Amino acid sequence: MPKLNINGKIRDVQVEADTPLLWVIREQLGLTGTKYGCGVAQCGACSVHIDGVVQRSCSIRVGDVKASDKIVTIEGLSADSSHPVQKAWAAIDVPQCGYCQSGQIMAAAALLRKNPKPTDADIDAAMTNICRCGTYQRIRAAVHLAAGTTGRSTAVPANSKS
Repeated sequence: MPKLNINGKIRDVQVEADTPLLWVIREQLGLTGTKYGCGVAQCGACSVHIDGVVQRSCSIRVGDVKASDKIVTIEGLSADSSHPVQKAWAAIDVPQCGYCQSGQIMAAAALLRKNPKPTDADIDAAMTNICRCGTYQRIRAAVHLAAGTTGRSTAVPANSKS
């Protein structure tokens, strides 16, 4: 029985080694903030942190995760939505349909951990998740807000619906 460290808790899961981590997170543990989007690690809706690095959980087999790996889902980022990225997302009103946003937030948090003052180019390079609603300008503005910077010529006012 695999043991996984998810959001600071050691969990025993009864699944086959080739089960995608996403299904364990959602179906076995009931942490449904991590979304299924494409199943081929392209869209990023399933993004989680594994040892501080953003990873797409739909393409990671449980058997490839060590018990010592620290997995953080959107639920584990902050119990009360007080993470700077979550606060910036709300302040800028980033979500439209919202489906991809947990993955977007996880990617942004990983970016800011690695690069606390990213440029637009840094954000564009790191934020490879797909948003079908096209909220990319608001995403970029929220990353700048969370970083405590102003979005160079691309900031979108909080009341904008780009």
